[in-house]
Amino acid sequence: MTAGRILAIDTSGTNALVALGEADGTLLTERRWTAGYRHGEELLARIDEMLVAASIPLTELVGIVIGTGPGAFTGLRVGLATAKALAHGLGVAIAGVPTSEALLQAASLAQGIEGTQAVLILPAGPSDRVVVVAGSAVLLRGGEEPELDAGATLVAVDLPGRAPADALALGAKAEAGLAESLLRLGVRRLASGGDDVALLVPEYVSLPRGVTVQKGEVKWSHDHR
Repeated sequence: MTAGRILAIDTSGTNALVALGEADGTLLTERRWTAGYRHGEELLARIDEMLVAASIPLTELVGIVIGTGPGAFTGLRVGLATAKALAHGLGVAIAGVPTSEALLQAASLAQGIEGTQAVLILPAGPSDRVVVVAGSAVLLRGGEEPELDAGATLVAVDLPGRAPADALALGAKAEAGLAESLLRLGVRRLASGGDDVALLVPEYVSLPRGVTVQKGEVKWSHDHR
């Protein structure tokens, strides 16, 4: 990849982030904030503030990395639409990276758990949860607990009071390293050409009322049965 900067975006969880990296994936700076339902109001402003603070014009961006989830409908929709619009407008490549993959990589690096099975658990609405392991996901209904192999390490994100304390602590470390992992994984995809903007879709864990499942777009949803 030519010299320039990479913009990474993730809006899949409670805490949104934008980050800037070198073309080789080295993290330069990042911004995190509790987004709530204000992704549409805040995302572009956060990107602009970060670029201005780093004295980096939009024209210096050579690629966009976007976290594709799994996550909630509103955040993922806004994040992906913004990333696609920027990539199209700037004429640069875009790479979608599963947020779950980046979180598990960050957890492994932070905790030194390479070689063991790391299992990610995320919220899927107020009572359900999603378990992601080895790239596959299982939806847990309220009250259900994950079946873990002996020696597996649980990484819990966005689940205060709904997961063991040690899993939540490791999840916090994974979130802290998410920007670096997104850039590292995203640069690899960009180097191979990135993704087709038209075909890049997020992985939702739930949908708002009245929105139907479309094959290839929604991987997990309360309506997916």
